[in-house]
Amino acid sequence: MHVLVTGGAGFIGANFVHHTVRTRPDVQVTVLDALTYAGNERSLSPVEDKVTFTKGDIADADLVDALVKDVDLVVHFAAESHNDNSLHDPWPFVRTNVIGTYQLLEAVRRHGVRYHHVSTDEVYGDLELGDPTRFTPQTPYNPSSPYSATKASSDLLVRAWVRSFGVQATISNCSNNYGPYQHVEKFIPRQITNVLDGIRPKLYGTGENVRDWIHVDDHNSAVWAIIDRGRIGETYLIGADGEQDNKTVIELILELMGQEPKAYDHVNDRPGHDLRYAIDAGKLRTELGWEPRYTTFRDGLTATIDWYRSNEAWWRPQKGETEARYGVLGR
Repeated sequence: MHVLVTGGAGFIGANFVHHTVRTRPDVQVTVLDALTYAGNERSLSPVEDKVTFTKGDIADADLVDALVKDVDLVVHFAAESHNDNSLHDPWPFVRTNVIGTYQLLEAVRRHGVRYHHVSTDEVYGDLELGDPTRFTPQTPYNPSSPYSATKASSDLLVRAWVRSFGVQATISNCSNNYGPYQHVEKFIPRQITNVLDGIRPKLYGTGENVRDWIHVDDHNSAVWAIIDRGRIGETYLIGADGEQDNKTVIELILELMGQEPKAYDHVNDRPGHDLRYAIDAGKLRTELGWEPRYTTFRDGLTATIDWYRSNEAWWRPQKGETEARYGVLGR
């Protein structure tokens, strides 16, 4: 099998490439990545002799067509994905998440290539705190930011191309990921690297907002389960029962790093901050037999902290610019 991984130098995509090289040595991997600020070719350094890398934009129709015609499978991770950035400038999100997905769908349609679309639970909007409800594949879409709206748009394009043109595609919507190679602008690595730098972590608002956390390795094993055994045209939700409010997460990071759990600062909440996400992954587990490796959030977070401690050379070049940008925003 020859697989094209879009966004394969980004956080989840790079980990997918590592996972594939480690567990499926018979699979040939080509990576397409635009290397925006969130992409880092150094994330692929440990496997660079085992993959082919192309720098390029998924909205470039000619480039996408040239790559897709030579592969058996496209796994589409490439996305603009930062909520704060989408509020500041929505256009890159429309270009990459909507137009880029359209170009990929047209290419796989022309060449009869299997396609898997990686999306987010944020397309469903949010849930009330304390509500026992979880997102399911039948939950209506209700995006609340330009980012989540463009991801919802891309999901709907995939569904339409399956129904209208017979494209062989599946979709997965995953809860919040954490783990190695995640840009330090994101919540968990930002707090970990702040502590490593002797800076007090920052918590939006009261920290009551809840996210359903999953280690990136578990996400990627689920993606392969869907590719291998999932039904064409179906949507599978990926989660590991990892609901935690942001206050608990930041206090656990401090505890695991040997700090006083209350040694953090509150900053102004961001506009439209979703209250709670929660995934019902029952379909994935019962239909495909998938189970997560990290059965507790604490174990996965401990492994993640260890990775950032040991890989300062990877995250250090991002840190100064990231904190300067947050400083302008007062966060």
